[in-house]
Amino acid sequence: MTTSIFESRATIIDAMKAHWRLYMFEGVVMIVLGVLAIAYPVFATLAVDLYLGWVFVFTGLLALVGMFWARHVPGFWWALVTAILAIAVGLALLVKPAAGIISLTAVLTAFFFVEGVFQSVAAVSYREAIPQSWGWLLASGVADLALAAIIISGWPGTVGWTLGLLAGVSLLTSGVAIVMVALSVRSLALSVNEALQGR
Repeated sequence: MTTSIFESRATIIDAMKAHWRLYMFEGVVMIVLGVLAIAYPVFATLAVDLYLGWVFVFTGLLALVGMFWARHVPGFWWALVTAILAIAVGLALLVKPAAGIISLTAVLTAFFFVEGVFQSVAAVSYREAIPQSWGWLLASGVADLALAAIIISGWPGTVGWTLGLLAGVSLLTSGVAIVMVALSVRSLALSVNEALQGR
């Protein structure tokens, strides 16, 4: 069992070393989007609502079209109901964004709580695999938990701007964490390469 843990950690580190530039790019994009959402939280709140509305409508339509091509598949009626429900939820978010914002804020609060717990646990679990940057992952998880607490304490007065602000802060902290992990892995890769060349 110990060998498989070390092998899986080595696999994670190898994958991160090979793709650290992609992680860096992802982190920088998340930081920029986070800063924009924090600067304009009301617009970000509305953007999140409208974006999710369109996502539900399009995925519902795609599922609906797909189900009519596969009418004889087991679970057809369940999939059909799910597709229609996705379209209905999407249209509700698009037609009544204020109600959608309240619902999404409640769902986002739950998401931040769950993400905060899982990210904190993952950071502690991988602290040996990424010793220079696990603290950043932990900080991101703790920030998500703090965001969940803020939104609950301000309910319902802050609903109009909280969704965009919280999404922005989460994007910013997650982006910083990803950038720090990418830099740490890059540094590790350079150290390994220098050691191998010094042989």
